[in-house]
Amino acid sequence: MKYQGSCHCGQIAFDVEGDLSEVMSCNCSICQRKGSLMWFVPRQAMNMRTPPEKMSTYTFNKHIIKHHFCPSCGIHPFGEGVTPSGQEMAAINVRCLDGVDLSVLKVQEFNGREL
Repeated sequence: MKYQGSCHCGQIAFDVEGDLSEVMSCNCSICQRKGSLMWFVPRQAMNMRTPPEKMSTYTFNKHIIKHHFCPSCGIHPFGEGVTPSGQEMAAINVRCLDGVDLSVLKVQEFNGREL
């Protein structure tokens, strides 16, 4: 299924396609504060509808994951990284997708504090 996503003000907008049935809730220092529910997809499943220069990026710890956020409204719609096997991935914050019923999604807890 194809989904449309954005930050609150719409400055960062994207489409993503895939089977959305399970999300991850991480308790690391940044995810805990953001309250994100992340859906991991291959990066090529996501299509940016706005130029990348419209967003800001934050990295921390090992600086592997690029946490993207809107410099205007502050919302974090997605992040990008690379799997250990070298595949480019996108971590979509499903709270930023239009028309998603969060109550039907299986939530996998991840202990990011231990990394």
